[in-house]
This record gives sequence, C-alpha cells and structure tokens, in this order.
Amino acid sequence: MAQRAIVFPGQGSQAIGMQAELFEALATVRDTYAEASDALGVDLAALRASGPETSINATENTQPLLLTAGVAVWRAYTDAGGQAPAYVAGHSLGEYTALCCAGAIAFADAVRLVRDRGRFMQSAVPVGAGAMAVVLGLDDDAVREICDAATDGDDLVAAVNFNAPGQVAIAGTRAAVERATEAAKAAGARRAMLLPVSVPSHCALMRPAAEALAGPLAETELKAPSIPVVNNVDVALVSEPDAIRDALLRQLYNPVQWVASVEWLRDNGVTALAEFGPSKVLAGLVRRIDKTLQMDAIDSPAAIEALVAAPEA
Repeated sequence: MAQRAIVFPGQGSQAIGMQAELFEALATVRDTYAEASDALGVDLAALRASGPETSINATENTQPLLLTAGVAVWRAYTDAGGQAPAYVAGHSLGEYTALCCAGAIAFADAVRLVRDRGRFMQSAVPVGAGAMAVVLGLDDDAVREICDAATDGDDLVAAVNFNAPGQVAIAGTRAAVERATEAAKAAGARRAMLLPVSVPSHCALMRPAAEALAGPLAETELKAPSIPVVNNVDVALVSEPDAIRDALLRQLYNPVQWVASVEWLRDNGVTALAEFGPSKVLAGLVRRIDKTLQMDAIDSPAAIEALVAAPEA
C-alpha cells in the first residue's frame, strides 16, 4: 500500500518574516510560538517577524526557531484532521522536530535541547576557525577523495551532508575547506563555494559539542516514538530512548545521509512526502533524488487544507 512521509528541514531554511501567513491565520501556530518563547525566555515570534538577521542566523536561535516552525505546521495539520504519516524524518536539526512530532520528546524540552545544541556547536569551534562549503556536480566518492587529500592531521575537512545526487556539503577547518573547494573546482565541479555559516556541522570538530550535549540529553525524558522516525546517522528506525540519544549524539559529528534516507522511504513504500517548515529546501532535494516521488511543501493554510483533503498517497 502506498504511503506518505512527513519531513522537517534543518538550518538554512530560516528567513525574516517566515510563516507570516500561517502565523496571522492560525491560533495554533501563534500558540506554538508562544509556548516555545515561554520555554526559552526569548520572543521567538518577534524574532521570526523582524529578526534582525544576525539574531535569526545565530545557531542558538535558529535551531529552536526552526523546530518551532515545524511543530507549528504539524499541530495545524493535526488540528485540521490530518492523518499520521507512515514515517517522519528530518534533515539534521529536523530530526529533533520529527522526534517531537512523533511524541518521543515533549515540545518544551525539545526547544530547550536544540538551543543547547546550538550553543555547544558554536562553542566547539571558534568563530572563523571552521567553515562549510557546498560542492555541485561531482559524485560522492570524488568529494570524499578531495576531502581526504585536503586533510592534514587536525587541519581537516570531510563530506558531511549528502543532500542530493551531485550536491554534497563539506565541513572542517577553514583552511582545509578552502583547499577542498579549490580542488573540487579543478576536478570539474560545477560550483564549489563557501556557505555563510559559522559552525562546521557534522564533522569531527563537533565531537566536543556531542560531549557537552550528552548531559542535557541524558536528563531529557524520551519515549518510543508513536510514528517511526528514520534517523540521519544510520538511516534506521530506532525506538529505544537510549538508542535515540546515542544516534542524536553521533549525528553531530557524522554525515547527514539525506539521499539514503529518502531512498529508504521510497523503498519502504512511501510514494509521497510533505515538507513541514518555513521553506521548500527539502522539496527541492527530494525532487532531485527521485522525480517519481510526489513532494509538497506545506507552508500556508491552503496547503495544509489540501494535504488533509488529499487521498492516501
């Protein structure tokens, strides 16, 4: 039987003024932002509406803001009578949103946890010492080889986000990332450019962040999810709380296997996906991974209504 999955985006999907239509139209969305703001002591609704950009892009703010955005759409969808999907998944930070919507972690706990995650990620590497870049037009193995060649001991770079065929993000120390981008261009990459981020996510430089997050994560109550969650690091379904914690910690310093996750969903009967969040980033990636999959970005009241009314995928 054909099935639907709901997916949640990670960092990079934020923008000043995001979800304005949903926020104005739906009390559920406004209430979700208010609940998150109360949990943090920060006015996320004001941050969403007017920034400033430096604040909305600070990872300790970006992470709870995007989790809130995803949960807001989820709550609006379920309030409208939307049915639980066969699976949920999220890209990097989005995995926390998926776990929250699947009932594995309480919303207020999740908001606080991802703020800690952002703080620990930022403190693991001094601003300016790390970097990320995206490489377009080379296959995964070629990017891995380039990163291996550009690494010199602790001056390292690795392939960290396998986002779509021919689109791989790399991360590491700034010098090594710059060497790798130049090597990628020389190897025929269509583009290889630095990303405007201050944290080199999902590489070995994030091990200190994982060590710091272990404490708060151990203190956070987790339950078996009511909807299967496909995780990033293993492309697997994990339901035991300690196994979920372990996967979330390893996720910080291991690659995001987004292509493999989408292919897993497809191979397990999913024919349609819906992105719950403030952008269409994952929608674009999914279409590049497999054009046969139906993919919708749910970012307005009308889109929610259409998804609720849609027949089974």
